[in-house]
Amino acid sequence: MSLRMRTALFAAWVALYVATLLLARRMWTASRLRGPAVRTLFWNMVAEGESHGRGSQEWYQCCPEMLGEALRPAYLQSHLDAETQAFLKRSMEKSGWLFTQLYHSFFSTLLSPLLSRTSINGFLGRGSMFVFSAEQFRRLLQIGPDWKAERLLDLGAGDGGVTEVMGSHFKEVYATEVSTPMKWHLQKRKYRLLDIDSWQRTGFQFDIISCLNLLDRCDQPLQLLRDIKSALVPGSGRLVLAAVLPFHPWVETNGRWERPKEHLQISGKTWEEQVTNLTNEVFLRVGFEVEAVTRLPYLCEGDMYKDYYVLDDAVFVLKAQQ
Repeated sequence: MSLRMRTALFAAWVALYVATLLLARRMWTASRLRGPAVRTLFWNMVAEGESHGRGSQEWYQCCPEMLGEALRPAYLQSHLDAETQAFLKRSMEKSGWLFTQLYHSFFSTLLSPLLSRTSINGFLGRGSMFVFSAEQFRRLLQIGPDWKAERLLDLGAGDGGVTEVMGSHFKEVYATEVSTPMKWHLQKRKYRLLDIDSWQRTGFQFDIISCLNLLDRCDQPLQLLRDIKSALVPGSGRLVLAAVLPFHPWVETNGRWERPKEHLQISGKTWEEQVTNLTNEVFLRVGFEVEAVTRLPYLCEGDMYKDYYVLDDAVFVLKAQQ
């Protein structure tokens, strides 16, 4: 086949691919009313504190009476705040950038046989996560804006967006990450990278270790918690841990999703029941007690089909039992 013919076939394939995506986008948006007027109405509703399905205060609902008796005093009620709204607004705007989304979709298709979804997002600079705002982080730890400590370690830090929320309170910020493209983002932010297999053996300890939405993607979650406990400054060290509920643990190995070696069985039908079971059956087993817990949405930037993605998070502040 001649070079001209191959070029023509490739161009035709690209045109067909783009046309298919545009058609799918049109069908999607027709059912979801993504016009400027509707978006304006949505943000007016948010500003007035009104409900918009899963996009508002429903993300934060909890019945403290359904938590275990020991957990009730530790529960903090969270709300949709300005920083969270700003993230949602940016995500909605980015979702409407048609040519950027087409570019991302095209290269995601090309790279998916070679790279993980996390690495593709890191390479394309998309898919940023949001767990908590700076104000929500300070409230969980009961600290003020000027509070400072020596060292933070963020395990599985991704592109460092959430690390940045915490990092202003620390003289030294360390991070671990498996994905090479995500490591590039962390290095650009000047964070100190540690190896995923040796961060426990640095010779020093950390004031805060964050483990955000990693427990259900870890092969040995109980061992991870034990390692974190030994790496915290005795007495004052704290673990900030977020877990997606319902809890569905899977580990990605060479492009395949498999059950972890240590499979945590978290029981309970409601968010409150699972939080209680996670506390009693996991945290207490490895020597942690809950100092604070709240319910927050785990948000991710969307794509051409969805403005943003959201999961239910339980965010804990844990301290080692004395």
